Amino acid sequence: MQVLIVKTSSMGDILHTLPALTDAMQALPEICFDWVVEEDFLQIPTWHPAVRQVIPVALRRWRKNWFGMAARQERDNFKRHLQQELYDVVIDTQGLMKSAAFVTRLARGEKHGLDFTSAREPFASWFYHQRHKIGKQQHAIERIRQLLSASLCYPISTAPVDYAIADYFTPKPDNEAYLVFLHATTRPDKEWPESHWRKLIQHASAAGYHIKLLWGTEYEQLRARRMINGCCTAQVLPLLTLREVALQLVGAKAIVSVDTGLSHLAAALNCPNLTLYGKTNPKRIGVYGRNQQVLRSNASNNNIEYLTAKHVWRLLQPLLTT
Repeated sequence: MQVLIVKTSSMGDILHTLPALTDAMQALPEICFDWVVEEDFLQIPTWHPAVRQVIPVALRRWRKNWFGMAARQERDNFKRHLQQELYDVVIDTQGLMKSAAFVTRLARGEKHGLDFTSAREPFASWFYHQRHKIGKQQHAIERIRQLLSASLCYPISTAPVDYAIADYFTPKPDNEAYLVFLHATTRPDKEWPESHWRKLIQHASAAGYHIKLLWGTEYEQLRARRMINGCCTAQVLPLLTLREVALQLVGAKAIVSVDTGLSHLAAALNCPNLTLYGKTNPKRIGVYGRNQQVLRSNASNNNIEYLTAKHVWRLLQPLLTT
């Protein structure tokens, strides 16, 4: 059975789709998936053993110059590539107009997706042949597991979540125990203050741990350098590929993260991880899986700055013994 998955972005949403593929692979051993995904995240689906082919799309980049000659040519090439295959089933797990109208509509095969009451953007359901009602009051991972179960007609799995990508990575030998702090996120209101990170680095250093900080932009790199200033056991790593980031995560003793795509990657890799949340409700889109712990601000405005370094360090201790 050849199935097309449409889940273009973002990193967390893509990772949330992996456990459903594992369920399908175990229920239907002959199944094989192709996956349409934004070009920046094309590595992620390749890590799952049930994925045959990844088809990159560049909606984010094309929007900047939609009618430009280069963008039009790339869209034509994408359409030709997409339509080479007649799929048994096409499943849009995104539930957005951008995925339904531009990608799912063009694909060849019976199209499945969330119904009008279940989709994040209800009118996306217009583009599906089969529409499935999936309750919203649950985590996104469970919703996608139920969507694939309904679309492919196999019983809903009750097994624990299995992203099936951890075995893809073998950590490099490291003589010193280290922690990874994922401080970077796309929204300022999700950032934990620099002063708090510095205090946490001091706690970890005093306990004998080395600390590694990652970054993806110049702003994040400068911020990381300020955080480790004066601490000889902490380092800012060079700019890494997503695969290199994953290797650093699987080798860590534990991870502290904010609400960012990489925190979901840590969860997918079963890494011991404590994720800090402010306004975001982690019950529906938070980290999910083995070795995951969540700390959310209980201040009246859910401001993340009210989470103290001392409190975070105390909650991190059980993960350090995992």
